[in-house]
Amino acid sequence: MKNTIRLLSAAALALGLGLTGSPAQAATINVDYDVNGSTITAGTGSSITLGPAIMHSFVEADGSFTGDMVLPGTRTSFNLAGFIPITADVNFEPTGPTTGQLTRVDRQRILASTSTYYVRLSNLRVGFFPLFAGADCRTSDPVTVPANTPVGEFFDIAAGGRLVGEYTIGEFENCGFNTGVINSVIPGDGNTIELHLTNGRIAN
Repeated sequence: MKNTIRLLSAAALALGLGLTGSPAQAATINVDYDVNGSTITAGTGSSITLGPAIMHSFVEADGSFTGDMVLPGTRTSFNLAGFIPITADVNFEPTGPTTGQLTRVDRQRILASTSTYYVRLSNLRVGFFPLFAGADCRTSDPVTVPANTPVGEFFDIAAGGRLVGEYTIGEFENCGFNTGVINSVIPGDGNTIELHLTNGRIAN
């Protein structure tokens, strides 16, 4: 409870809502959030677990939001051609910080954010049989992933909130003989993401 009160007080000052001072004089606040979620790849219909992770965020007086988050590696599975079981390790490698904007709506706030990742695949298997994909099998270009407060919901500095988005995965490279197969099923649009940011706490 004490941490929540401190966080809300700091947020009010940082966002120019304090009893004294102006937004230009307000300090940046650093808030850590626990992050869990999932993403669904449209091409394979598979769900990939995201997290648990910690996002170290920085909120400026004007609502500018910057966050650093390293997602742990995860594993996915899907059926190629509807019946051939494929499994793979998946890593989302950030190319820079998450950036965004906290916008006030009446007495609440919403968050719009964008992150960019290379998506790396490794340890591919067909059933129990390994497929050589090389050490550098990843998307040719970073994947841009928006994650925003859903319509009708809000983002609370202390409590966090739910973020959702839809993004496109580009083609993969350096996957050896499997590059063509991977590019025939994974790249495309309509991929979705859902993140839950919780347990906001002031960071030192």
